[in-house]
Formats: sequence, structure tokens, C-alpha cells
Amino acid sequence: METIRIQTGRAYDVVISPGGLKDLGKFLGERQKECKICVVTDSHVAPLYLEKTQKTLEESGFAVTTFVFPAGEKSKNPTVLVELLEHLAEESLARTDLILALGGGVVGDLAGFAAAIYLRGIHFVQVPTTLLAMVDSSVGGKTAVDLKAGKNLCGAFWQPSFVLIDPDLLQTLPPEEYTCGMGEVIKYALLYDKELFQLLEQGKEETELVCVIASCIRHKQAAVEADEFDRGARQFLNLGHTFGHAVELASNYHLSHGAAVAVGMMAVANAAKKKGLFSEEETNRLAALLQQKGLPIRYDADRELVNAAIGRDKKKAGYRISLVVPRRIGYCELMPMTPEEAVEFYAVGGAF
Repeated sequence: METIRIQTGRAYDVVISPGGLKDLGKFLGERQKECKICVVTDSHVAPLYLEKTQKTLEESGFAVTTFVFPAGEKSKNPTVLVELLEHLAEESLARTDLILALGGGVVGDLAGFAAAIYLRGIHFVQVPTTLLAMVDSSVGGKTAVDLKAGKNLCGAFWQPSFVLIDPDLLQTLPPEEYTCGMGEVIKYALLYDKELFQLLEQGKEETELVCVIASCIRHKQAAVEADEFDRGARQFLNLGHTFGHAVELASNYHLSHGAAVAVGMMAVANAAKKKGLFSEEETNRLAALLQQKGLPIRYDADRELVNAAIGRDKKKAGYRISLVVPRRIGYCELMPMTPEEAVEFYAVGGAF
């Protein structure tokens, strides 16, 4: 078991514990007085882990209610959010109670945003069940739902009170979802960690899974503690996301988030190579690693759709965005530019 303490405005522990789901009630009992817990999950995760989760919580003295919604990004919308809020009110959850997100990034985003706005804010706990959520979205407090205009445009920063990561839950994860998570793992390696990049190239991630997850969380910990509200150092975590979110939207979410990030990383790497900012050798290593892990390196998206999506990017400051550009494996830089300049930058690399 490994515990990482995240020192944000509200500090909390991230516990990485293989087989730890059975001890969830005990972990919470050490940190939380007995209360009512609403377990929020989706239709994929509920048949696998909802009963076990409810059992461990009730055995530790917590009262439990549940909310299950249809799995998929399309459920991360204001309608489902309001349904969850109505359920919380019907169950009379109070400010001393909490929400528990049991699932992947969609579950965490939806449940976390509900926690941020219900009764003007109640505590919530993250129990991620996907690799992507374990290495990225369960830590840092970004919560949101999607709007028709784009991904994550309605949300709040709301840190969890506790995060339990049980890598054993990945045993039931479909292969395509594991591959999706590898997109974010490679992002952290390209951003900060050439040793992690080499480990992934050697195919050792499955035997070193706890170490891989912990490495990603520690990198995110450093960024979040330095910049909780995404105005500076945390913007580096958007590597691959500006173009990735645009093609994710353009694909009508048929492209997974991890796959979209992979496409976004490759788009910015190719452009950086053409501009003489990133070597051809390392560009080829990135492409080879993404393909080795089953991730795409290109998606044919309409330039105008991508331009419009980037123009609505929630990370804009005024009329400029900060594009994260790799300079070498393990080191990137922020390059401010207008959305039009960003689209032209991608075009130089052959993204269109």
C-alpha cells in the first residue's frame, strides 16, 4: 500500500492499495464520521462492484443510497446532473454526508460536480475503476459536464476528500479502456519522465503497474499543488488535449478520450518537429510507443470544426491559448498563441 498526500486548499490522501476495495469502509471510517453516502456509478461498473462497495460501507456503519446512470460520455450532461441532484435531495443528503464516485472519468466528473454544487458543496470520494481515472482524473479536483458546444464547459474545481485506487479493479476493464488510459500515462511520460517513457517502451507497465500509477499521480500532485486552479504550471497537463478535445468532439465522442489525447500529442509533436523544436528521432519514438500500446496517431478531422472547437476551448485566456509543445522527451514548454495560430501550427505538422 502507498499513500500520497495531496496538499491543496483541502488536503487529502490518495491510497494505492491492490485489493483495497474490500477495505474502503475501514479507510473512510478512519477519516469520516458515520454518515449517509450516495454511491454514484454507471451501468457498466454497477454489476461488477456496486454490491461489494455497498457491503464494505454498510459494515463500517455508513448508510448507503445509490445512483446508477447509463455508461458513456453522452451521459455527462446537464440533464443527468440534475437527475443526480434531485436524487440527493430526495434522499435528504445533508452537508455532513458525502458522494462517492465509483467508476471512470465520466462518473468522477459528474459526481464531483454534483458534490460541488449540491447544498453549495459537500464532500466526495473518488474510487476510480479505469486506468485513465486512476492516473489522472481522480486527482486534482476538476469536475464538469459537457455542453453541446464542447467538452467540460460547465464545471468547478472541487477537490475530493479521499481517493482509493485499487489496481485489481483493472482486471475487469475491457482492453480498449485500458488502452485509453495508456494515452494519459504516455502524456505524463512525455511531459516529465523519460525513465517512465523508457519503461513503457520496454513493455514493463503491467508488471510495474503500482509504480506506474504512483509516478503519474506524483507528477500530477506537483502540478496541482503548484497551481490548483489551472492558471500556470497545471496547464502543462493539457498536453495533447487542445487538439484532442477538438477531434473528440468532431468524432461525436466515438474516439475515446485517451485515443484523442494520443492524436493530439502526435499532432503537436509533428508540428514541433517541422518547426525544429522537437527532434525527428523522438517524434518517431513517440509515434512508435503510441502504436505499440494500440493508440492512434492520426484522426482525419475537418479543419473548420477543429478551429471552432479550439476557439471555444475553456483554457483560453482572453483570445489566446497556451499550447503545450514537446522539446524533448520529459520536457515541454508553453507557447501562447491565438486559436487561429494554433490551427495553423497543427497544419504545419500535417494534421489536416
